[in-house]
Amino acid sequence: MKTNQQLKLNRRQFLLRSAMTAGGIVTTNLVAKSQVFAQGPAIITSDKMRPTIPYGVATGDITYDRVVIWSRSDRPARMIVECSTSENFRNVQRIIGPVALENSDYTARLNLRNLPPNQQIFYRVLFQDLDNRNIYSAPVNGTFRTPPIFGRDILFVWGGDTAGQGWGINPDFGGMKIYETMRQLNPDFFIHSGDNIYADNPIPAEVTLEDGTIWRNITTEEKSKVAETIKEFRGNYIYNLLDENVRRFYAEVPLLAQWDDHEVTNNWYPGEILNDTRYQVTDVNLLAQRGRQAFLEYMPIAYTTNNTDRARIYRSFNYGPSLDIFMLDERTYRGPNSPNRQSVPSKDTQMLGVTQVQWLKRQLLASKATWKVIASDMPLGLIVRDGSTDFEAWANGDGPALGRELELADLLRFIKNRNIKNVVWLTADVHYAAAHYYDPNKAQFQDFKPFWEFVAGPLNAGTFGPGQLENTFGPQLIFQSLPPGTRANRPPSAGLQFFGAVKIDANTKVMTVSLRNLVGDILYSVDLPPEA
Repeated sequence: MKTNQQLKLNRRQFLLRSAMTAGGIVTTNLVAKSQVFAQGPAIITSDKMRPTIPYGVATGDITYDRVVIWSRSDRPARMIVECSTSENFRNVQRIIGPVALENSDYTARLNLRNLPPNQQIFYRVLFQDLDNRNIYSAPVNGTFRTPPIFGRDILFVWGGDTAGQGWGINPDFGGMKIYETMRQLNPDFFIHSGDNIYADNPIPAEVTLEDGTIWRNITTEEKSKVAETIKEFRGNYIYNLLDENVRRFYAEVPLLAQWDDHEVTNNWYPGEILNDTRYQVTDVNLLAQRGRQAFLEYMPIAYTTNNTDRARIYRSFNYGPSLDIFMLDERTYRGPNSPNRQSVPSKDTQMLGVTQVQWLKRQLLASKATWKVIASDMPLGLIVRDGSTDFEAWANGDGPALGRELELADLLRFIKNRNIKNVVWLTADVHYAAAHYYDPNKAQFQDFKPFWEFVAGPLNAGTFGPGQLENTFGPQLIFQSLPPGTRANRPPSAGLQFFGAVKIDANTKVMTVSLRNLVGDILYSVDLPPEA
């Protein structure tokens, strides 16, 4: 346990050492060392001559001593980040970042290291003209809180599914209001469980609602059709950042982002050839390559390779002694969607793939945190179909573990055999909220420890559900936010938008999980005491 004197020293060390070890400046195509220089006077010039920051700032991939700071310029320019432990930026450190270039769509990121624990950090991003070093953009401010070593509760939120089914930014409705609702909770971080965008869902200018009123969307050229080009994929991320609720949220709440299918196209898997007349590009591998590049450019993710095809989307984060988070990638390595009834594991039954499963087992085994949260972009026991005969998620219907469920059964058996405690699964994808308790005594496959799975979403997208549970792993429905027979694709104005919140008590280590609606009302809550 660290003393107050040691914590104060850590804050001073941050201000002194961030200059030397603020880490690799990570962009799509640049890794360099950070350095600090004294701020010179900026030339007063017309706004047309200055770089601008049209889409705000964001932080992400926060862990015990580091965070990624992200932004985008409107032209080639050098990113500069100023950081301080005081809101008025006393003792500010100015860190030279990378050059934002056209080949990364003028996005840039900086991996800031050696952060002090349990500290509110204030930062601002500027972009410097490449021809005249005295010309800067106006700064854009943000803040984040570093993980605690002891003595502070943890609160984070999660959800998925943003701007789907044609429900975009409606200024008359107040934009993507659920992001402001989440921000007002002042969470430590946010897990986006996938479907950050809907590359396959164009946004129309107007939608007539069932009561005859009109839902009016902000529209852009890139969101007027399905995304096929890199410009169109990038335009989907830019679209979401047009919403001031989203920009304000990302400036203040670090993001842990994973992807699912709609970052590319509905229900995609590697090697698929589309049969969709909306697309001229039908090779899903090519679409996925472009969608992956845009995802990595626009999400504040730490990666160090120039080749985005090799940048890993699955990764883990430590948030102090109470919590480790494991982010899965259930798209890149899966086999084809199929009836999913194979009895023997093969490449066709993969969901995570051998390498990712081995990584997850090692990470779980090494974790010393009280709670282990597995962020899965798809639910485990809910049946999600792809057409009339194939399945999109893990589940394939009642009965023994078959197909992709073989991989899940192996993982759950490993958790039991190694006595890995306090594992909770969080997910989204199905556009409603639910709490499921997996009970081996009620399962067809019984060789696992009981566990909870919580589902949240959508975040400004159409409401669907509820879905059907299968009995392979014995999921028991404890709560769902919609009654059976709810009409599909309800608009955000119906109020049926949902997110989840997790609080871990610093003293008791009890995890409280709540499922909340558009205005933040708690619809369901449960206290989970840790297993000793």
